[in-house]
Amino acid sequence: MTLHLSRRRFLASTIAGGAASLANPNALFAREKKTNVLFIAVDDLRPQLGCYGFSQMRTPHIDALAARGTVFTRAYCQQAVCSPSRTSLLTGLRPDSTRVYDLQTHFRLNIPDIVTLPQYFKQNGYHTQSFGKIYHGGLNDPDSWSVKSWHPNVPGYGKPETLKALDEERKRLREKNKSTATEVLQRDSRTGQALKVTTPKYRVRGPSWEDPDVPDNALPDGQTADEAIKTLRKIKDKPFFLAVGFLKPHLPFVAPKSYFDLYPPDTIPLPLNPFPPQEVPPIALHNWGELRNYNDIPEKGPLTNKQKMDLIRAYYAAVSYTDAQIGRIVDELERLGLRDNTVIVLWGDHGWQLGEHDLWCKHTNFEIATHSPLIFSAPGQKNAGAQTDSLAEFVDIYPTLCELCDLPLPEHLQGTSLKPVMEDPLREVKKAAFSQYPRGKIMGYSIRTDRYRYTEWQNQDGFAITKELYDHRVDPNENVNMAFRAEKQKSVNELHGMLKAGWKGSM
Repeated sequence: MTLHLSRRRFLASTIAGGAASLANPNALFAREKKTNVLFIAVDDLRPQLGCYGFSQMRTPHIDALAARGTVFTRAYCQQAVCSPSRTSLLTGLRPDSTRVYDLQTHFRLNIPDIVTLPQYFKQNGYHTQSFGKIYHGGLNDPDSWSVKSWHPNVPGYGKPETLKALDEERKRLREKNKSTATEVLQRDSRTGQALKVTTPKYRVRGPSWEDPDVPDNALPDGQTADEAIKTLRKIKDKPFFLAVGFLKPHLPFVAPKSYFDLYPPDTIPLPLNPFPPQEVPPIALHNWGELRNYNDIPEKGPLTNKQKMDLIRAYYAAVSYTDAQIGRIVDELERLGLRDNTVIVLWGDHGWQLGEHDLWCKHTNFEIATHSPLIFSAPGQKNAGAQTDSLAEFVDIYPTLCELCDLPLPEHLQGTSLKPVMEDPLREVKKAAFSQYPRGKIMGYSIRTDRYRYTEWQNQDGFAITKELYDHRVDPNENVNMAFRAEKQKSVNELHGMLKAGWKGSM
């Protein structure tokens, strides 16, 4: 288990370590040649991949990565929405420590001196650089990177008629509102980075999916892969931490038509459980407002079966499109002779509901929203190609990369290294994975154990106003809330105790 120091002692040790490295650049390293890191983030990615047992999915490149690595079949985010999840992962802290629960707050507003994962590698002699979406849009962290972050500069849609309609709508809304959609409320005086922004005042509504007949690099993720490959060729002779973030399969589900062709419409299944769980508290659900922001989706009410199948097919196509871009980058790593000295980690920032429980998008504590892919591939690792059911959390990625690269662990971390699990897939390093999601002033705290998912919706006094319990041994799709069943009260009490003890008690 990671030890924890006071903030003052942590900062003192960081400064001292930095001074030592300046005096002797090799003082911190046990290896003569540092191990590189290729850090691949995929937005809204479900663990619905070939290597996770879904044969319908065309993900040959992610599957090939898994064949040379370790697939964590039960990995969970700390909060099922972009910025809080990424903030937690990149700082090594859980949401109640970062105090980032929304898309408008930068973590340095609350914890200005925290050393992020890429920043720590930079302090230890690595060239760190990012492409695409690593931190949430508009909330980048300049201190994390050796050079300015790169972002694609092409529209998210590809059809001329769509782009024309969006441009006209954007102009109309700007004129009507006399402002941009989002404004910065507070900036970092040192870096100029936005620390607090407004929620969008208006949205330009386009279609929820599109299948333009264009080459891969006519869209943002293809350009991101191009730029990452170009940079790999330039920095191949220096130790690097290269972070590559792909937007798809985030809404809108846009991919070149060739990827839609992989999934004929008559092969697309409808959701198996398109209904809320029995006895579920209403606070656990939502009205999938993120999807309703698109102009082909009703502002209220259900979707037709055709709309559901169109969305599912488009999601699949977007996943395969991103898979192809990942393959291009890993192939270039191989071609440059860097693969045998590079740790590759691939993660999705959270899961995504495709109609399960009559829900779309994320924003819940259900298994389908908190569960996401996590794959590590390290040089010379044991048991390459293995899958493990050991519980893992995204807050574990920071310490795992440090150990795989022979770096000492910063003492602020709130996760634990998964390296022992890579060495022995049957090993367990924690008893539970913790997630949470806010609903106004109510916070839903959820834990996933080997058998159960248990959630308490707590008010500001910490009192549970309602609960959920799903028994994955008999109900893996979480269709029946058993929290108030008499025969489950012993389990509820035990899980309540685990939740109260927190993540430290589950190590």
